[in-house]
Amino acid sequence: MGQRHRSVEKMEMKNFWAGKKIFLTGHTGFKGAWLSIWLDSLGARLTGYALKPPTDPSLFDLCRLNTRMRSVIGDIRDAGKLRRAVLDAAPEIVIHMAAQPLVRESYRVPAETFETNVMGTVNLLEAVRSCLSVKAAVNVTTDKCYDNPERNRAFREDRPLGGFDPYSSSKACSELVTAAYRNSFFNPKDFKTHGVALASARAGNVIGGGDWAADRLIPDIIRAALRGEKVRIRNPRAIRPWQHVLEPLSGYLRLAEKLYTHGPKYAEAWNFGPDAGDAKDVEWLAKRMFSRWPEAPGYQIDKGPHPHEAKFLRLDSSKARKRLGWKPRWRVGQAIDRIIEWTRAYQSASDMRAVCLEQITEYYK
Repeated sequence: MGQRHRSVEKMEMKNFWAGKKIFLTGHTGFKGAWLSIWLDSLGARLTGYALKPPTDPSLFDLCRLNTRMRSVIGDIRDAGKLRRAVLDAAPEIVIHMAAQPLVRESYRVPAETFETNVMGTVNLLEAVRSCLSVKAAVNVTTDKCYDNPERNRAFREDRPLGGFDPYSSSKACSELVTAAYRNSFFNPKDFKTHGVALASARAGNVIGGGDWAADRLIPDIIRAALRGEKVRIRNPRAIRPWQHVLEPLSGYLRLAEKLYTHGPKYAEAWNFGPDAGDAKDVEWLAKRMFSRWPEAPGYQIDKGPHPHEAKFLRLDSSKARKRLGWKPRWRVGQAIDRIIEWTRAYQSASDMRAVCLEQITEYYK
């Protein structure tokens, strides 16, 4: 794609999103903060609803996002407060990203994981039902929502849902909730009556600067390196569809725009994953990180024991390529380079919002 085409695309995005009223759950998390920065730069009128930032430091605080948007601190499990926040915001587009997002944490707090990821989705969709301004809604889930027989085969959107662990199962349930609400209350056949287009989005293993979550590979590497320690990595042969955070976010934005402008035609489930060649194992990613960050002490294998995690995950995103015109732009090596750049800027106490905006600009180029 040429430079001129990318410039036109950026202008078209700004023309669409400028002034749009958006309700985003999970805006204080890693992905939610990146999406908030992007939407703010496009001129959207943004309301966020989430718990306080889950980590310290956090991308939300580093980029002073509370000064750039309306931020409502609340629990997605509080149906009454959530409904009031949605009605007060009167959004045109809703993007649901609030979740308990970690596999290993779901083993420690399974009930809370199901309450947040399943009933949180129900609460959000109930709020959408009561809000007449909403035209489009996207529920963000995960590549882990599929029933995974651990074969070397990419998952298409029509594959059965499942999930070995509480997190994966809860996200499969969230997908089922979305389908049930779409069939029952937002049926594409009755779009002229209800006027809401509802879709779900399933992304791969997302990486990027500003992620400080526990028990995630890139944050674990960065924390250990900044302390001058070797990182302990588990499941070195596990294969994941690694992608920079801007990749799926661009897919969510494209999908939301299509839902808003074309309604029921796009009201279904969508995969947003990297090219097949970017499905790499954990040790490959660690080696690549340290080859770009030679002063970091390196890694050692943590042989466990560890709770079960999938050994193989890969998404087939051909539907999004064909029907949405979406495709990945950065290979996994480029994503790692951006993470190193972001981390070095953080070490030098740079303006991190400016750094994120620069990377978003680079993504267009």
